[in-house]
Amino acid sequence: MGAGECWIFDTWRRHRVLNEGSAQRIHLVADTVGGERFWDLLSEGRAPGQAYHGEWRPRLHPPVAGKRAKLDFEQVNAPAVMSPWEVREHMVFLLGECVADPRLGAIQAALLRFSRRWQALWACHGEDAAGRPRYQALLDATRRELLGLGADRIDLRNDVGFWHALNSHVFDMALSDESRPAQTDVHGQPDVHAGAVVVPEPTAPTRSGISSSRVGPALERPVFIVSPPRSGSTLLFETLAGAPQVYTIGDESHQLIEGVDGLSPAQRDYHSNQLGADDARFAVVQELQSRFRNALCDREGRVPERESAVRMLEKTPKNALRIPFLKAVFPDAKFIYLHRDPRQVWGSMIDGWMSGRFRMYSLPGWQGPTWSFLLTPGWQALNGQPLGEIVARQWETATRIMLDDLQTLPADDWASVDYGRFLADPQGEALRLSAWAGWAWDRELGTELPLSRYTLSQPDADKWRRHAAEIEPRLAQWRATIDRAARAAGL
Repeated sequence: MGAGECWIFDTWRRHRVLNEGSAQRIHLVADTVGGERFWDLLSEGRAPGQAYHGEWRPRLHPPVAGKRAKLDFEQVNAPAVMSPWEVREHMVFLLGECVADPRLGAIQAALLRFSRRWQALWACHGEDAAGRPRYQALLDATRRELLGLGADRIDLRNDVGFWHALNSHVFDMALSDESRPAQTDVHGQPDVHAGAVVVPEPTAPTRSGISSSRVGPALERPVFIVSPPRSGSTLLFETLAGAPQVYTIGDESHQLIEGVDGLSPAQRDYHSNQLGADDARFAVVQELQSRFRNALCDREGRVPERESAVRMLEKTPKNALRIPFLKAVFPDAKFIYLHRDPRQVWGSMIDGWMSGRFRMYSLPGWQGPTWSFLLTPGWQALNGQPLGEIVARQWETATRIMLDDLQTLPADDWASVDYGRFLADPQGEALRLSAWAGWAWDRELGTELPLSRYTLSQPDADKWRRHAAEIEPRLAQWRATIDRAARAAGL
């Protein structure tokens, strides 16, 4: 981006703005539906990298002294009841963005039934408040049906969870909440781009974003699953999220945390994802608690009552480096340490790096493949190293820091589970962990659990052997941390 240039880009896709120069820059981001003249100007633009055609040249529009343009401001964002035509528009778009999955046929059929029933209710009630109970009943029933069909395990091509996006774009917005404050913006949360100074936008109820400014419930004894990446935390999380009266944000909290001012690695000289208690400043605590509260729903897709205290379950592998920070934000937080055979973890991490699906940061001076997974302290020393060395050091650094931090906590504040034992007895481990966490468990799990949403290939305990030449020589080097991790898991 050059000084004075105006760019339009697709914010639905993953995006970032990198400032690779030495001068500080400010990017003014305008999120708008656009008026008539805006779209005329857009049609006269050109795509990046394309040559000018004919006599086309960019035109400067200098300000005219003493003249101020009259602007139209958006006043309407969320109607009392979303029209059936808008419902269908959002659903068709999201289904078209789904990664191929055998469950999609049944999910699409369920959404078609929902849209037809919504249209029937609309024809009967429109925006009349008398119809709200029937609208709400249909929303609740559809959420339950879709969860039963595995809609919460579908991914979109931009790496957002389908269930998270469907709730944000349709179910959470289909009926307006009369207690919401005035709508001042159409973007849900600040847009913090790596390496750029950005003018953030205020948080407001939104149909285009992923959050809302709803005042949420109190979070009581939240439980965080912590582990190095590719340890099986998604499968454990998706299993325990099936407990009654347990609420989650539906996905990992990367942007929810790193979107808070001052918490992203780009704003911390790319040191790492590590955060300490000193980072839990008052404004950060208020913002982060609010973000979590506003994003919660239970296994049925229902949001918690406004004033009630709820139990939250969360998992993001980067949180292995944030335990003191999370304990400062949530003083009564509890942690589940998930252990897995490091050979299996390293093999899966190598696959993840090679797949390109877990890219996180374009690091200054980094010569290797785009950094994937959590950013560990001391990553600079890995520049130019083989992928096997990078992965082993990522795991060792994250595991060592995580265990150091866990073992400073009171014994009652954390528990452990081994991935192999969990697979061997999912029902027994779910009951044990639920009893420890202090919530109920009312499901009967089979001997085989469904694949988690981030599975790359068919599970196999010996799959790591494909990378044995990169893994086995490094086991002795990190034996002390490997043995310590196993002991912490009771092995």
